[in-house]
Amino acid sequence: MPAGSNKKRERQYEHIKESAEQRGESTRRAKEIAARTVNKERARSGESKTAGKVSTRDRMSASERGGHRSHTGAEDPTRDQLYAEAKKRNIDGRSAMNKQELKKALGR
Repeated sequence: MPAGSNKKRERQYEHIKESAEQRGESTRRAKEIAARTVNKERARSGESKTAGKVSTRDRMSASERGGHRSHTGAEDPTRDQLYAEAKKRNIDGRSAMNKQELKKALGR
């Protein structure tokens, strides 16, 4: 656990880590998921000295999200995924394209 964490965050970390391990994640990956989640919650609640923009401006907390992003699957790829595919296909102008433009260029 990060320095300065409290008992609640330690319990939260252990719970998230155990849940990830039960889902089949490696111990190392489970620790990473738990640490990132707890650190984000600490930043959102003002418990950390520094906080990134994403941590503080995200509309939904990690606990509320509950894996929402990971469940979108292949039916709705992210812009980064579309960009990677466009890069593989060597599509010109891909860096300036938004998600909809990338979809159109890829024929989706």
